[in-house]
Amino acid sequence: MGEHLPYADLVFDIPVAQVFTYLKDDEGTAVPGKRVMAPFGSRDMTGYVIGERDTLPPFLDARKLKKIRRVIDREPVYGKDEIELSRWVSAYYLCGQGEALAAMIPSGRKITAGELPDDGEEFRDTSPELSPEQKTALDAILEPQAQGTPAHFYLYGITGSGKTEVFLKAAEAVLGQGKSVIYLVPEISLTHQTALSIERRFGAVSSTLHSGMSPSARLAEWTRIRRGEARIVVGPRSAVFAPAFNLGLIIIDEEHDSSYKSGNTPRYHARQVAMRRAAVSGAKLVMGSATPSVEAWKLMEDGAIKKLSLTRRLSGGSLPEIIPVSLERNPGCLTPLLKEEIYKTARMGRQTILFLNRRGFAYFYHCPACGYELSCRQCSVSLTYYKGRNRAVCHYCGYSTAPPESCPQCGSVEAGFSGFGTEMIEEEVRNTFPDLRILRADGDTSGRGKTLKDILEKFKNREIDILLGTQMVAKGLNFPGVRLVGVVQADTGLHLPDFRAAERTFALLVQVAGRAGRYFPDGKVIVQTLRPKDPTITRACAMDVEGFFSEEIRQREALGFPPHSRLIRVTFRSKDQAKTEREAEKMAALLRQLVPKDGDILGPAECPIGVIAGNHRRHIIIRGKTMGPLHGAVRTAAERFEAERDSRVYMELDVDPVNLL
Repeated sequence: MGEHLPYADLVFDIPVAQVFTYLKDDEGTAVPGKRVMAPFGSRDMTGYVIGERDTLPPFLDARKLKKIRRVIDREPVYGKDEIELSRWVSAYYLCGQGEALAAMIPSGRKITAGELPDDGEEFRDTSPELSPEQKTALDAILEPQAQGTPAHFYLYGITGSGKTEVFLKAAEAVLGQGKSVIYLVPEISLTHQTALSIERRFGAVSSTLHSGMSPSARLAEWTRIRRGEARIVVGPRSAVFAPAFNLGLIIIDEEHDSSYKSGNTPRYHARQVAMRRAAVSGAKLVMGSATPSVEAWKLMEDGAIKKLSLTRRLSGGSLPEIIPVSLERNPGCLTPLLKEEIYKTARMGRQTILFLNRRGFAYFYHCPACGYELSCRQCSVSLTYYKGRNRAVCHYCGYSTAPPESCPQCGSVEAGFSGFGTEMIEEEVRNTFPDLRILRADGDTSGRGKTLKDILEKFKNREIDILLGTQMVAKGLNFPGVRLVGVVQADTGLHLPDFRAAERTFALLVQVAGRAGRYFPDGKVIVQTLRPKDPTITRACAMDVEGFFSEEIRQREALGFPPHSRLIRVTFRSKDQAKTEREAEKMAALLRQLVPKDGDILGPAECPIGVIAGNHRRHIIIRGKTMGPLHGAVRTAAERFEAERDSRVYMELDVDPVNLL
């Protein structure tokens, strides 16, 4: 019936909250759920069909209507639920509906033969017995919910306490009811590990979705999920949009991780989208972490999320001994205690992880004679020195230069790089332990033919004695051979001008400490720091999660930051500093008229990183107790501003920002 309707409503991947009506193709196959090529302005663009109609709105003239050029998809790739979800994402995150759909749907053009596996194998139970704590948690999750009660649960447990097994048992039960499951993990590197265990457990009903796959492979998996052939979907944040048939459960593993928040438009948070999908579909939402986000902790305190606790390590391990050590006046990167423990661990035939959340060799060029500092010429950040390449590189825009042999300002030969990154640690570790097998895993090494998967596989097979890396070695990894974890410098992120700096540092330390002693009771963690008395460091070393959260929430309340308020951030950038400032002021003036009296407007001010890739950056932060009134004010202000915006100044809207840099 729908094919006889002559007109189609389209949205495009553009920052415009508008629906465009077109004449259908000659065959009339441009039905909702398909992608099409259509003329837009002076070019052809991919459009998403979200509706069809037999009459035109009164303001449109049929003679001026453009016609769809061709239809991309043979069958619809998205349905009513996805269209409705894109409408919600567009409204909540203040972006175009087409931008929301473009973020949701893989961009593959066709599904090639052989990409759709047969659905021949049903899942099978290969799981271990649950502990009494795990069983109590599972029973709570599976218990039927009273009508209208949000079924949100939080599996809060120390690292190694068996959260994954509870997730998998819950998934098994939901699959047994004929429903589907979405299982989110923070990053692609963890997707592989989780996907393997799910594939072993559930066979061909499992599917993986992530941006590392080719677009056509992702589209093939998307189609399997949409047909109901794959009923458990694993992936990072974008998998929250999977078109799961009869959705019964969403799992968010390592919920605290900031990679669940998108850094590009639409700037959605997978947790918020998951809550929305659970509410609409009646599915249960189960989150888990040893270090919940402050927002989730507050929701647990308030009873909006049911807290389920796991307190014991299950594989014969116990929580490691954590020893803070001062780096002050230490000549190199490794303190005597850390060196001694590395030797001891190697003699026992066990493994060490060394963690530092900073790439490169050194990161700060300073002249003691005149005070000169070497910064990127296009960004307001220091350059990082890479000894292997003999280049000073900017991590924001990619600019690089040869490191100066003397101070460019006064000629002093005393000037040079200080501070240490993973490359310098690797050099010192190789010099100190020439007989041990060492591998580095960071953003620089995993791109050079050695994938992170290969590196982790070698470590798991005990082909490496010391694994050294950035935060990719801190997350969710489970290696029986690890006795020792060394945090080379614990306070690298503490000085950042962002209200979440302490929360991030605390979570990272507790998570990386959790890699030690998971199977044996002799795990050890050495935390090297320049701030041994800092409460964030001392509480992380004491594994005092409750103490950290109660103090952090108290401080946030005093400062008026989330979870005691809601934020929307508006950022402006352009090559012209004066224009950027002028446009930011213009938007601020509009907001002052529209934001309700119980709301705050902070700024406009220079962003903490004031210039990136030659673009000057200013931001305004709008703050209030509840999101509704802020939303309305910012949407109205943005619409009015857009009508007279200088086209050379870009404006970005970020609802619930997790990063204020």
